[in-house]
Amino acid sequence: MTKVIPSSELIINPDGSIYHLNLKPEFLASTVITVGDPERVSKITQYFDEVELKVSKREFVTHTGTYKGKRLTVMSTGMGTDNIEIFMTELDALVNIDLQTRKLKPKHSSLEIIRVGTSGSMRKDIPAGALLATDYGIGLDTLMQYYNAAYSSKELAIAEAVQKALGLQFRPYCFKGSGALMGKLCKGEVIEGNTVTCPGFFGPQGREVRLKPAIPDIIERLSKVVAGGVQLTNFEMETAGYYAMGKMLGHEVLSLNAIVANRITREFVEDADKVMEKLILHTLENV
Repeated sequence: MTKVIPSSELIINPDGSIYHLNLKPEFLASTVITVGDPERVSKITQYFDEVELKVSKREFVTHTGTYKGKRLTVMSTGMGTDNIEIFMTELDALVNIDLQTRKLKPKHSSLEIIRVGTSGSMRKDIPAGALLATDYGIGLDTLMQYYNAAYSSKELAIAEAVQKALGLQFRPYCFKGSGALMGKLCKGEVIEGNTVTCPGFFGPQGREVRLKPAIPDIIERLSKVVAGGVQLTNFEMETAGYYAMGKMLGHEVLSLNAIVANRITREFVEDADKVMEKLILHTLENV
């Protein structure tokens, strides 16, 4: 007998939409472009042929429409892997759970999910202004302490090398992104890299304002990590959460990064919006 998911575990709004995202299944395209900043959604959909739907709730803003005849959904998530856990769980439920019967659908549907966001470089040879696609995402947060997932030997080796380099009491998590999406989107001037996801912007990234970070040289330490032939290249706050949830739920996920700062050379791009616009157009043309 197929399990019925209780209403306390998967909350459905009175209008039939899913709780946080405020979406119904028919609102969603099979290819989803995600951003952190809600205001960035319209910066992508301004290039659409048409926008058929606009929905917003909290930090989750959704536009669905067509670009050169292809139906796409663009969504904002806010910052941090806690938001990504909510986002990915509810996004998956829209396509893999019958929201009326609360039962798992007999056939699994896999979404294409492409994160388009900003990031900082931790290598001298990756300058501010570069575009980067993430192969492996490494999470320094504790999200995966609450889930059971299978790791490859290479993913474990990378996670253990990062744990050792930082002297952490817990093992970070590491997952590989979608090879299929990498083949589509890592081309032209986009380079391939491996992204560290930090659980904050200031202390967890070694920044000191009034509070002194516990690991002030965290970026320098991470830049020296090499495991299984993999070097860490950049850092941000969501990618590893996407890759972890995507692998467990069976979706194709890739993170694309506009490198707006280099923490080794201490440079920041003059016009971050221009770099992001370049990445947006690249994504739309190749997705």
